[in-house]
Amino acid sequence: MDAQSSTKAAAVEAGHGQPTRRSFLGGTVSAAALFSAAKAVFPGGAFAQGAGPETSKAILGYIALIDASPLVIAKEKGLFAKYGMPDVEVVKQASWGATRDNLVLGGAANGIDGAHILSPTPYLISTGKVTQNNQPTPMYLLARLNYDAQAISVSNDYKDLKVTVDASPLKAAFAERKAAGKEVKVAMTFPGGTHDLWIRYWLAAAGIDPDKDVSTIVVPPPQMVANMKVGTMDAFCVGEPWNEQLVNQGIGFTACTTGEIWKRHPEKALGMRADWVDRNPKAALALLMAVMEAQQWCEKVENKAELATIVGKRQWFNVPVADIIGRLKGDINYGNGRAATGTDQQMKFWTGGVSYPFKSHDTWFITEDIRWGKYEPTMDIKAWVDKVNREDLWREAAKAIGAAAADVPASTSRGVETFFDGKVFDPADPVGYLKSLSIKRAMV
Repeated sequence: MDAQSSTKAAAVEAGHGQPTRRSFLGGTVSAAALFSAAKAVFPGGAFAQGAGPETSKAILGYIALIDASPLVIAKEKGLFAKYGMPDVEVVKQASWGATRDNLVLGGAANGIDGAHILSPTPYLISTGKVTQNNQPTPMYLLARLNYDAQAISVSNDYKDLKVTVDASPLKAAFAERKAAGKEVKVAMTFPGGTHDLWIRYWLAAAGIDPDKDVSTIVVPPPQMVANMKVGTMDAFCVGEPWNEQLVNQGIGFTACTTGEIWKRHPEKALGMRADWVDRNPKAALALLMAVMEAQQWCEKVENKAELATIVGKRQWFNVPVADIIGRLKGDINYGNGRAATGTDQQMKFWTGGVSYPFKSHDTWFITEDIRWGKYEPTMDIKAWVDKVNREDLWREAAKAIGAAAADVPASTSRGVETFFDGKVFDPADPVGYLKSLSIKRAMV
C-alpha cells in the first residue's frame, strides 16, 4: 500500500476524512524539518512557498489568569506570525464553562478552536462528562502551559485559626458553623478541573469531606475576589492574580499555595479540538512552536516586570501590576502575618520540562476525577491518556525550535509523585493510590 492509500485507510478507520493520529505521526518529522529549514533560510520566520501551515488562523480562548501568559505573549510578541500564523486570535472567555461551550461549537461555528485550559478538561470534554447531553467532543492536549502558582484563600472570618497547608483547624470551625444553621461554601472554578481537585485534596487531607461537610460552588476566576468581599464563600481555590489581589485588598488570606500541596505540579494546558489538529497538522506544530517560544520568554527573570505590565493591560486582564508581580516572582504575602520572598512557588513556564505534557500527570488527573465520581472506576485510564495526550507533537515542535535536551524529558512519565500529607501516587498503580485515600466517592 502506498503512503497516500495508507493515510486514507487510517482516516476511514477513524470514521472521518482527515488523517488519524497514527497516519499523522509519519508526517510530522517532515513537517518539522520544513519549519526548521524555512527558519534558517528566511529570517524572522517566513516560510518557503507551500511549506507553511495549512491555515494562518486559529481562535484560542483564555481566562484572565497568569498561566494564560504564553498565549498572550505569543500574540503580543508576534510569535504566531513568526511561525506563519499571523491571524491567530486570542479571545477572552467569561468562565471555564464558556470555554467548554465555545470549544464544543468550534471556530467555524463562532466558537473557538483551542484554549488555555484546565489540564483535566480536554478529557472531560472528550468523554462528554461535562458537555450538553453528554455529547463527546474529541480534544487533544498539546502542551502544559505552567506549573504551580495557584492558591487556596480563606475568608478573614477564619484569620485567627492559623490555617496553612494543614486545613485541620477549619474542621471544627466549619462544623460549628453548620450546627448554627449556616452554609459553609468553598468555591472552585470548574467541576473536575484543577482548582476543584486542589481544594478537595486539601480539605480531605484534613478530614473534611468536600461533598458532605461543605458546599462546593463554581465561581469564574475573575469573580472570586468580589464574591468573597460580599461574603458569598468561606474559601476558594483559583490561580493568580486573584489570590494576591484578595490579600492586597484586605478581604482574605492565603492558606497555602498549591505548590505546597504538590511541588512542581502541572496546572494549565494548551488544548485543541482534535478535528482542527487532524485537519491542520502543520498549523498545530506552528502554534506549539510559538507558544513554546513564548514560554521560554515568560520563564526569564529579566522579563517578569514586562510580563506583568503586558498581561495587566485592559485588553488582557485589566489588573494592576501590583496584584501580579509579587507571586509571579515567588514573593508571597499570605495576608495573615506570614510573608516569604524569593520562594520556589513562583509560576514556572519552561525550564526542566514544564511545557512537556507528561502522561503520568494526566493519569493522576483522571484518577482524582475517578476519586470524586466524575468517571467510573472501571475507566481505561491509559487508553484515554494515549488518545488525548499528544506529547508526540510536542516533541516534534521541541525539535523544530531546537529546545535544549534538559527541557525535553526522556520519558512520558515523571515517575512517583509525593504530596504534602505523605500520600504517594504511582502512575503505574492508580488503584493502589485510590485505596490509600480515606475520603473518596469511588468504590475501589
